[in-house]
Amino acid sequence: MQHFIYHLAPSGIAGFVLANGSMSSNQSGEGEIRHSIIEADLVDCMVALPGQLFYSTQIPACLWFLARDRKNGRFRDRRGETLFIDARKMGILYDRVHRELTVEDIARISETYHAWRGDCGAGKYEDVPGFCKSCKVEEIRKNGYVLTPGRYVGVEAAEEDGEPFEEKMQRLTAKLGEQFAESARLEAEIRTNLKGLGYGE
Repeated sequence: MQHFIYHLAPSGIAGFVLANGSMSSNQSGEGEIRHSIIEADLVDCMVALPGQLFYSTQIPACLWFLARDRKNGRFRDRRGETLFIDARKMGILYDRVHRELTVEDIARISETYHAWRGDCGAGKYEDVPGFCKSCKVEEIRKNGYVLTPGRYVGVEAAEEDGEPFEEKMQRLTAKLGEQFAESARLEAEIRTNLKGLGYGE
């Protein structure tokens, strides 16, 4: 990564696919490298990908997007900000061991990044709990320069079903009582059958 950064044009943008450990590991000087890249204000966007995307490995990977000049006039001034996208729940399994991002998944990730950085015609960016969040470098510092999106995006907002809590608890408790009664009935029936076969007490 450092080699590519060194050769990046003054207004260049680079993307990398790396193992998830690159976002948080402190082994072999990785923590210091990440610290330096963040403090140099190069990290534009981090995307956590789901596991099982690659044939050569089952481990989950991530995307790093780095930009040398984040106020270059092509897009909005993004200095001191990083976009985090958590795409770990995206994709579909197309066999037991391989996952594939759908066209819609790729479009959602791409459109989110383009809207955030201010591409012309990309629409307005908004944080989406559980999926994406724009963070200031101060927040990244507070998190020890860890770049794992899940740490920043929070949890997905739960859908409201409109049923008041008290009513829901009464309904669920009644249903649980019915299931306990059915469980006891089935247990008694099984014991009777076993006894008829000479195995019961």
